[in-house]
Amino acid sequence: MTVIAKDGYVDLVQDKVDNFHGNQVVYVSWDDHLLFCAAQAFPLPPEMPFKALVFEVIPTVFSWHKEFEQVDWAKAQWNLDGNDFVPDMEKSLAENGVEHKSLIRFKTPGLTGIDGTRM
Repeated sequence: MTVIAKDGYVDLVQDKVDNFHGNQVVYVSWDDHLLFCAAQAFPLPPEMPFKALVFEVIPTVFSWHKEFEQVDWAKAQWNLDGNDFVPDMEKSLAENGVEHKSLIRFKTPGLTGIDGTRM
């Protein structure tokens, strides 16, 4: 179906990186844990070390899940924008290839949600 905008319509993109005061939006999702029905969005500085994302930011949302304390970060499997990758925890988000509106997914082998339900 074709959509025709009314005269005078101006498309204002509200989520462009310029609107985040030096931060970029980064989406994070925990595979096999569908209690979090969608990736969580965080406004983060590109200079933030990846380890700060893992140990300071991710717990703010995901730590209330009963399996979170069992996560072995050394065994976590990572995906960035559809591609598997191994992050360098000491390097920044930008140095790890994380950009504005990137999606980071992590999978935790052996942890598949409450009683294996993926919830």
